[in-house]
Amino acid sequence: MEREIIARLKITFEEYVKESDGVEFWFARDLQVLLGYTQWRNFVLVIDKAKESCKNSGQKIEDHFADVSKKVKIGSEAEREIDDLMLTRYACYLIAQNGDPRKEEIAFAQSYFAVQTRKQEIIEERITLSERLNARQKLVESETELSKLIYERGVDDDGFARIRSKGDQTLFGGFATSMMKKRLNIPENRPLADFLPAITITAKNLATEITNFNVKKDDLHGEENITTEHIRNNADIRSLLSKRGIKPEELPPEEDIKKLERKVKKDGKNLAENSKKVLTQK
Repeated sequence: MEREIIARLKITFEEYVKESDGVEFWFARDLQVLLGYTQWRNFVLVIDKAKESCKNSGQKIEDHFADVSKKVKIGSEAEREIDDLMLTRYACYLIAQNGDPRKEEIAFAQSYFAVQTRKQEIIEERITLSERLNARQKLVESETELSKLIYERGVDDDGFARIRSKGDQTLFGGFATSMMKKRLNIPENRPLADFLPAITITAKNLATEITNFNVKKDDLHGEENITTEHIRNNADIRSLLSKRGIKPEELPPEEDIKKLERKVKKDGKNLAENSKKVLTQK
């Protein structure tokens, strides 16, 4: 396709996107025109194929194809109601994949919605990663502070490791740090928190923050006193989670946070390159 046609189609597709509660969608009647279908009944056949593809992919059809109706003018004052659908980006992608590839509009839409769908996936991955990274960094900071506090109060590095492990043992229902690593198949030389979900990292951080606060407030000294404090705080956090039906030791591990960070960066770079191709393809 010529670049001028590509540029025009891109602008046109983006002009018709709507938004509801933060979710982008297109109306099927608009998409019909954008994809070069003059007859609604012919376009409905493509929609039906797309719905079947949606079902086969394990997605709920109603999550991506929402039946609606709207009024259109048929005269100076007269109106009539017609059927329509609200389509998610994924639904548009499936419709394009099931459309007539001989149409230049379809050929463009297949690339356009593939890129847009992947872009949304990467955005969601980045949000999830950001939450875990923020929680992880806060835990690093609180544990660093705890290490400094207890060193000043007569506890060495080995004592800090024992205090932290006993805190984990309480939080994870009897599983100490090394035991949780084996349970989740985490390499012994890697930090447990790099493989935990954000909620568990946050729980560990909150217990550690409370320990830091009380060590300073009550001027606690010695490994035994600080261990007792840390165990109590982890027990309280575990109790809170249990009341909400959450057992930290039963939550599955997340992807290695370091590996995920590299993956998202790589996907972002590939997406940028693919976006350029959509605008320059012939």
